[in-house]
Amino acid sequence: MANTDYSSAMMTDMYEYTMLDAAMQDGTADRQCVFEVFTRHLPTGRRYGIVAGLGRIVEMLKDFRPTESDLKFLRDRHVVSEKTAKWLENFSFSGTIRAYREGEAFFANSPILEVEGTFAECTLLETLVLSVLNYDSAIASAASRMTSAAGDRPCMDMGGRRANESAAVAAARASIVGGFAGTANLAAAKKYDLLCIGTAAHAFTLLHDDERDAFVSQVNALGPGTTLLTDTYNIEKAITTAVEVAGPQLGGIRIDSGDLASLAQKARKQLDSLGATNTKITVTNDLDEYALAALQTAPVDSYGVGTMLVTGSGHPTCAMVYKLVEREGSDGAMHPVAKKSFGKSTDGWRKRALRCYQYGLAQGELVLCGPADKLAAWEAPEEYGDTKDLMITAVDHGDIDESLASKEALLAARDHHKEALDELPVTALSLSNGEQAIPTEVLTLE
Repeated sequence: MANTDYSSAMMTDMYEYTMLDAAMQDGTADRQCVFEVFTRHLPTGRRYGIVAGLGRIVEMLKDFRPTESDLKFLRDRHVVSEKTAKWLENFSFSGTIRAYREGEAFFANSPILEVEGTFAECTLLETLVLSVLNYDSAIASAASRMTSAAGDRPCMDMGGRRANESAAVAAARASIVGGFAGTANLAAAKKYDLLCIGTAAHAFTLLHDDERDAFVSQVNALGPGTTLLTDTYNIEKAITTAVEVAGPQLGGIRIDSGDLASLAQKARKQLDSLGATNTKITVTNDLDEYALAALQTAPVDSYGVGTMLVTGSGHPTCAMVYKLVEREGSDGAMHPVAKKSFGKSTDGWRKRALRCYQYGLAQGELVLCGPADKLAAWEAPEEYGDTKDLMITAVDHGDIDESLASKEALLAARDHHKEALDELPVTALSLSNGEQAIPTEVLTLE
């Protein structure tokens, strides 16, 4: 069996620790630094992204320190020197993290998260922060497109068997940020107190001598309000049997194959003719945002989404990066730093992000770069219209806002996601390829 005796402080790349060790030895480890998370571009054709994962980062940060077993491993593999290992024994993040709140829309060059502290403590967070934000935001972004396409019909996460077991739990949480109503994953439902759904698979029907016996068993166990799976053999016959067994108060049916729109239409007519006018129809089967949009006119009541949700609907990462943008020099002053390499250049200085509005609609995103005092003092000229600061403080000099990891914060993120979409131009919700919904302007204050 694989050894899983490690802390969140080991969910990182080796070079974070080798950089730390070298900096400890040359005296630069205690230099104050500002790191920034952003993406250079949205996935091809996407018009916006949705931030998710901050709550998970906050949760893992509470215990972000190497265990004795971790330190033994680092020593044995000569990853760090004894001096650095001793420093790590009492490690606790004492810096500050500011970020876009979960559920917020983001675009290319949005400073989604900012970490400020010593180089020693900031560099250790890089891989963990990126792995959480990249995956969770990809899932929330896909979920947002799906729930927008679904309209008022609820979407449920059924992707657990299509992802790594830990990723499945993270995906379920991120789907809630993107507007999903619940999950089939029991671990996620328990961990985050989510609505959990599920009744039976085709195997349950095939277990029994005939479909009627399977339906009788399920109704006896779960009551007539259960949802019966009707496409194991013949949908029309299954619906007839389902209503005979459960009565017209049958809770729902699920269709998992075929031309879902026409099958749902026929099923609705048949259910109504049998008096089951309140029986709901759920459809599943490798749905994505395009399939959901195509089902808008079909009489479907809810959707179960699996593979395409947990894989980000073709974009399982947001290509976010974690870059040093400001650091303390040997003179004790803070200086901007930036990459100049072709295609991978960065903007120096810490950032302040604002969204600009006219008549309540977002017109653009303004990213200010500069020293902390100038950023704080800057006031938007009238030409920018109404503005709103986008970043909140998640960790203040080591003081973690644990409320951001609560169920209430997760549901608030789902609500904020809806508000954020309502503020964007209506073209943002288009599923066709296009430019990002609003432009980003970067302004340096020096």
